[in-house]
Amino acid sequence: MELKQEVLKILEESRGNSVNGAKLAERLFVTRSAIWKAVKALQKDGYRIVAVTNKGYSLLSDNDIVSAESIQPHLKGEAVNFSLEVQQSVTSTNTLAKEQAGQGAKAGTVIVAREQTQGRGRMGRTFYSPDSTGIYFSIILRPKLSIEDSLLITTATAVAVAKAIETVSKKAAVIKWVNDIFVEGKKVCGILTEASLNFECGSLEYAVVGIGINIVTKAFPGEISLVAGSILSEKPEDSSVTSRLVAEVLNNMAECMHSITDKKYLEEYRNRSFLIGQEILVLRGSKSLPAKAIDIDDKARLVVEYPDQTKEALTSGEVSVRAVSRE
Repeated sequence: MELKQEVLKILEESRGNSVNGAKLAERLFVTRSAIWKAVKALQKDGYRIVAVTNKGYSLLSDNDIVSAESIQPHLKGEAVNFSLEVQQSVTSTNTLAKEQAGQGAKAGTVIVAREQTQGRGRMGRTFYSPDSTGIYFSIILRPKLSIEDSLLITTATAVAVAKAIETVSKKAAVIKWVNDIFVEGKKVCGILTEASLNFECGSLEYAVVGIGINIVTKAFPGEISLVAGSILSEKPEDSSVTSRLVAEVLNNMAECMHSITDKKYLEEYRNRSFLIGQEILVLRGSKSLPAKAIDIDDKARLVVEYPDQTKEALTSGEVSVRAVSRE
């Protein structure tokens, strides 16, 4: 770890309070001049660090630059074992995570970006990922799951994200099957799960779960503006909301991953689903089939009933909430 990162780690742990420069130098076995240069480099990167005479250096509490060092103090329990890699801008965190997973990266590797230039959503869609107003990250998992149970990963993640959003924003978060999180009627988060399959064993080799959350994004392009929103109108002045949000998701993910096979989280998923009981359209290519969402089964499939009273359990695809005739 570079000296600059070591200094940042200590300042993050003492966020809002002063850390004596001499003690910093002694702790890190460097000169006070080296500490000063590291602080200057961090300030150049945008970190709000002030030097107080006879007290030392203080990272201001309103600093919201996300880093591994800013996320780690908020991790709890088994989440502290996640391996964090934070970058300013990437093409797609899922693309990078899949490359690393294919090269043997361990489960629990997390790639975080402040911006994506080629963010991806489901069905080949683009995920709008501007700098500073949202957060985008992907987690490498190596669960012992059959291919048919892979849908459980996305639903477990949706619960983890919804709970984290509620903790940070204090607003109710609901789920649109299978992977979208809504707050106050607007989509604020998308989840994209991609997996490598071991066909010989009939199981997953690895899964990459990508999560994109709009924190204070406002200027959405084109038709996205009709459905998209953010979890907050403005960032609070006295906290690192972005880092706390990532950490809360990871804390919940660490807990959820233990209950994937026993499916304890599924009841909460059902309770958070706003589709159940709704008249919907099942979208298949150019066709739109009217149906009613009646349940989410134990395999996380959306159970729908068509006008002729036949039922189907959907494992994938797209649905839209619409007021449709059931004559």
